Amino acid sequence: MFTITDFRVMPFHKKCDVITFNGTYIGQRMLGDCKVFLYDTGGFFAEVFYSPSYQKVLMINAFDKAIGLDPYLEEISLADLSSKTCM
Repeated sequence: MFTITDFRVMPFHKKCDVITFNGTYIGQRMLGDCKVFLYDTGGFFAEVFYSPSYQKVLMINAFDKAIGLDPYLEEISLADLSSKTCM
């Protein structure tokens, strides 16, 4: 398993691999023209900033503090999260 520190220093393509193979999709939000997808990696959360206009990922942000989830609170159902983790 990767730590958030390990993840932050990885090259961009490796971060994409970690999210693709180890991340669990939680939800998304809009930020300007970008779609921001939220993933749980087990040790931290990762946000993938995707531009539909350019059809590419612009940035990946990792965080491990609960305050980083604030922008998603209205979009995420706790019932959905509990059903994903209890299966």
